[in-house]
Amino acid sequence: MSTQVTPRIEVAGIGLHSGAETKVVIQPTATGTGRVFVRVDLPDRPAIPATIESVHSTTLSTELRVGAASVRTVEHLLAALTASGITDARIEIDGPEVPLLDGSAQSWLAAIAPLPQGDLEIGETLMEAIWIYQEDQFVAAVPATELRFTYGIDFDLKPIGNQWFSWQPDRQSFATEVAPARTFGLAHQIEQLRQAGLIKGGSLDNALVCDRDRWLNPPLRFENEPVRHKLLDFIGDLSLLGSLPKAHFIAYKASHDLHTQLAQRLRAAGF
Repeated sequence: MSTQVTPRIEVAGIGLHSGAETKVVIQPTATGTGRVFVRVDLPDRPAIPATIESVHSTTLSTELRVGAASVRTVEHLLAALTASGITDARIEIDGPEVPLLDGSAQSWLAAIAPLPQGDLEIGETLMEAIWIYQEDQFVAAVPATELRFTYGIDFDLKPIGNQWFSWQPDRQSFATEVAPARTFGLAHQIEQLRQAGLIKGGSLDNALVCDRDRWLNPPLRFENEPVRHKLLDFIGDLSLLGSLPKAHFIAYKASHDLHTQLAQRLRAAGF
């Protein structure tokens, strides 16, 4: 008589904002249970569903909270799980923040490779456009015949400037076109952010950093790596819906706050 062993993967690393080392253990779960974080370091091991209803804060990352239990910087891992078709998973974590690893989703993809995978799950077709604006920033979901993402950024800095990138899951590989793109930071903001208690775990090993004239830690993995990373964040934040509606998702100069506002509007519309 043979027994089936449930795949289980373990990853440890430093959190971007907390600077704390945490260990993550991921196991597949029964169909329909969704992706759920479990704070194993807290009494009673509270569960935090990776859903839009759990969003608590969106300051330079997405933080989920249920009661007094929270977990932040979930977007890279969730994007990797989503692109791999892993809709149901128990994600045990022994601290408050998901490890940043190399600043991209590439290491997460490699780590979760042993888990049972499928196609990116696409839900119902969006029938009416949704737009959300904040000054010159916006996010949108518009009707489309296939799932597609388009992102634009514009920085008054020579190394970044204006960048656009589009990705279609059925035509381009997430593993090669999106996952390797690393988070990025601006040198003139680093001290201010650290004084605010943020990016304690950030370094030139896990984030691209530029000043007004050059990248401090080249080479880049793509000429437009910053905008590809923003699209990666967008996918991770939208994954809090569970399945993604068939739509063209568009963002320009957006943030985790706008990403999750769009997800909330979609949820209110029945997605």
